[in-house]
Amino acid sequence: METPGSQSSLHRANLERVVRAVRLAGSLTQAEIARTTGLSAATVSNIVRELKDGGTVEVTPTSAGGRRARSVSLSGDAGIVIGVDFGHTHLRVAIGNLAHQVLAEESEPLDVDASAAQGFDRAEQLVSRLIAATGVDRAKIAGVGLGVPGPIDVESGTLGSTAILPGWGGTRPAEELRGRLGVPVHVDNDANLGALGELVWGSGRGVRDLAYIKVASGVGAGLVINGKIYRGPGGTAGEIGHITLDEAGPVCRCGNRGCLETFAAARYVLPLLQPGHGPDLTMEGVVRLARDGDPGCRRVIADVGRHIGSGVANLCNLLNPSRVVLGGDLAEAGELVLGPIRESVGRYAIPSAARQLSVLPGALGGRAEVLGALALALSEMGDSTLLDGSATGALPAATPAFT
Repeated sequence: METPGSQSSLHRANLERVVRAVRLAGSLTQAEIARTTGLSAATVSNIVRELKDGGTVEVTPTSAGGRRARSVSLSGDAGIVIGVDFGHTHLRVAIGNLAHQVLAEESEPLDVDASAAQGFDRAEQLVSRLIAATGVDRAKIAGVGLGVPGPIDVESGTLGSTAILPGWGGTRPAEELRGRLGVPVHVDNDANLGALGELVWGSGRGVRDLAYIKVASGVGAGLVINGKIYRGPGGTAGEIGHITLDEAGPVCRCGNRGCLETFAAARYVLPLLQPGHGPDLTMEGVVRLARDGDPGCRRVIADVGRHIGSGVANLCNLLNPSRVVLGGDLAEAGELVLGPIRESVGRYAIPSAARQLSVLPGALGGRAEVLGALALALSEMGDSTLLDGSATGALPAATPAFT
């Protein structure tokens, strides 16, 4: 029996530290593992050798800083995670392994007015279809990450009122999906998962403090502080869409007037352009027309960028992030929207905070949330299962990595 403070318990703790570091990062060199865990290079080398001999990790030659190195990643057959993303008009599911490789991914339209039960039934069917297509063993599923476009109460796991998925308020998404799939399910809102996806595999790599701004039917932010998603005690941190820009402005769905969302979200922006462009105009279409030179669309996108920049300036003054990543369809507008965002930040943010900030488009596009869901499942699983050898078996050859 291991006793606290014994040599065996210390060794076990070090094993778990190394496995966790590799699991969260996808792959690390031994030098990076040492820096991440605080363990000595010799200790890391011995642990990696032990984990490799036990089949928990794979070691491949690589280079770092022009020097030869060894890249360490979890074995592709160590386990499976699933990401499920409910959006305004879609359902997207991805299956990945613990080596951060996507085995299968599929998206299908989702009727926004469908009931929660219908939505979860569709998710269960899509997950089952992808599992069958890849031939993975259900016993290998370590967990599921689930994204929903609305605030999640941290204590109860209940989805708050949302105008994006009407009729879903008051449901417990993790509990609903867990009952269908029979495995642990971890839930978060779509902005937080977008932040997590970009942090791990996209435009947020290498930074510890960032804000992911998603502009779609609503406006939300996922906040990363010191490398971790910040949700707040009630789970509602990041509601940047409800910063007040004009107390006499349009009435927002939250009941206040002049929220950022009323100047930037698709539901408020599209009516400005539809008289001249038709009732079927979408935000994706606005971006496409703007890139092609349409003056009205370019003006609206610039205005939206300046309004978003005002909200970002408030974040800079409060949290001083080093990077802001813009997601959603609007990110495809590139400098047409990023330039006005930077202009407002330069005008309204504290100069020292503005100088340290970089504003970038998301690198993952519409996949950010589902990849963030995979990252959530990876971050929430325990390491003892891997070390105890109960997550073994064979998976089919992996297809392209998350990146």
